[in-house]
Amino acid sequence: MNTARHRPTAFTLVELLVVIAIIGVLVGLLLPAVQSAREAARRLSCSNQVKQLGLAIHSYHATYGQLPMHGTGPTNERSRLTSAADNNDGTGFTRLELSYLVGLLPFIEQQPLWEQISNPMVEPDGDLWPAFGPRPLVVRYPPWLTEIPTLRCPSDPGVGLPALGRTNYAACTGDSFYDAENGATVWLGPSSGGRWQYQSNGQAMRRVRCGMRGLFVPRLSTRFRDCLDGLSNTIALGEVMTGLSDSSNRTIGTSAPSKASSGKSAAQSVADNPNQCRDLGFFAPSRPNFWDLSVVTTYAPVSQRGFRWAAFHTLQSQFNTIRGPNSHICLVGSSDTYGVAPPSSRHPGGVHVLMADGAARFVTDSIDAGDPSVPCVYCDLLSGGANSPTVAGSPSPYGLWGALGTRASRDATGTNF
Repeated sequence: MNTARHRPTAFTLVELLVVIAIIGVLVGLLLPAVQSAREAARRLSCSNQVKQLGLAIHSYHATYGQLPMHGTGPTNERSRLTSAADNNDGTGFTRLELSYLVGLLPFIEQQPLWEQISNPMVEPDGDLWPAFGPRPLVVRYPPWLTEIPTLRCPSDPGVGLPALGRTNYAACTGDSFYDAENGATVWLGPSSGGRWQYQSNGQAMRRVRCGMRGLFVPRLSTRFRDCLDGLSNTIALGEVMTGLSDSSNRTIGTSAPSKASSGKSAAQSVADNPNQCRDLGFFAPSRPNFWDLSVVTTYAPVSQRGFRWAAFHTLQSQFNTIRGPNSHICLVGSSDTYGVAPPSSRHPGGVHVLMADGAARFVTDSIDAGDPSVPCVYCDLLSGGANSPTVAGSPSPYGLWGALGTRASRDATGTNF
């Protein structure tokens, strides 16, 4: 008779629970490392995208002897009505609103899209579009809806309407902002003949020479030779987060400046104190990266950062080096105006920038950005002709960060940042 005790051949319930608990602990320990590794991979991919844009800019400059213009396109010389610019009968026009990214298309392997844009288009539904299309805000024009992989950071989850084609990479326009929605070419109203003046208006050009100090100047051709601070010391492009239709103060504009009681215009009050939106308490008390919607009005739904890759406006494809990376936007008015617009990203701790020499760098949020309450440089502001207390030609008041944004302020920046 076999008297050996019967041994169980499976786990007991207690043993199984212990194994499950151990696996749960291991997963809990490993998950942050996995997420960190994934973000590191996405950040590396984003850096490569920035480098690709750098190669495209240098190729463009080698081909045409200048940088792609930011704020360009065929237009109607006797009208700038948005209703006329948006026409789908073949008479629409760009209003000089195309971003630098449109010109770069052939250099980022988007030749088919470039061919589509640069030729007239007849759609099956009867829509007629001229070469280079209507304004880059028109939803019915297919190219403006195109998502271009090279223009998207893999860490940014934004997708779909109400955006058109999104971009995470914006042009650096320097350490000031005044009149960046006009730049060097302005429209003269009916009293002056109703026409565009291409870099020939005295007031506009004074504003350009005084306060538009970045590598890119709206509606003006610039060249590498204009970069007197050195290509390795000057930012060309940088990241921007695209909006998620929330109240983030890094992706959406606000009408907060119009509530200021300084007695100045909204443009001057923000230019004289770029920290105004914070000082006036427009942030949610428990959420410093979001607007307090009980105090301010945000522009929605389409007026969000990076929503239109083809549009040159500040909120869409420009940034300035006034406030540090990942700080808030503070516009002077509606979504198509100008204001304080820092770069931003979904990467922890900073943003990628492209230096003018083609190097991609990661700039941390803690970079020296000087005093954000010091006035920007500006000249001939509005009809009163006011000039900034920070005089033209001054070194950037915004520390190393501001100096990196200027092309010829002769600031001593060095290369370690």
